[in-house]
Amino acid sequence: MKNSFVQYFIDSYQELHKVTWPTRNQAMKLTAIVLGFCLFMAILIGAVDGLFSTGYQYLINLT
Repeated sequence: MKNSFVQYFIDSYQELHKVTWPTRNQAMKLTAIVLGFCLFMAILIGAVDGLFSTGYQYLINLT
């Protein structure tokens, strides 16, 4: 009887052969979408952070 640890890796390897991998074009498009979304979110978070920072500085200068 095989060790359950070894059996896990054997089963995992067999499952990898059943995976439908994306084509190169699909992978490139999906990568571009993810990078675009990350860039958008970085700009959005930076803008919100700038607004909060400006508002905080305004509140500090009121006193």
